Amino acid sequence: MAEHNDLGKLGEDLAVDFLQKNGYEILDRNWRFQKAEIDIIVKKNSILAIVEVKTRSSLEFGLPQDFVKPKKIQLLVKAVNEYVVSKDLDVTVRFDIIAIHYQKDNIEIEHIEEAFYYF
Repeated sequence: MAEHNDLGKLGEDLAVDFLQKNGYEILDRNWRFQKAEIDIIVKKNSILAIVEVKTRSSLEFGLPQDFVKPKKIQLLVKAVNEYVVSKDLDVTVRFDIIAIHYQKDNIEIEHIEEAFYYF
């Protein structure tokens, strides 16, 4: 597996641990619909949070959250709509980003709730 894939997998594992420690129930990981993939789907109370995880080892080219582009947002919206309909859920949907800056001796995790809106 390529090094950037290893970093991405590590970031998702760190994000799952972080979310669980903060009271979120993990419903799915790497859920796919057509061309879209949702990194993590979690629930807390009546909120379904769609979590995009961005992990970077350097901030030289920008913050991790800056790499969630409009096309990705469109794909996430389409996928979560299918997820909610297929599972017949009655929830409020929220889009979050977990931005991770990972260096060997230091890990910074930032959970950005309601990172973007889809209307």
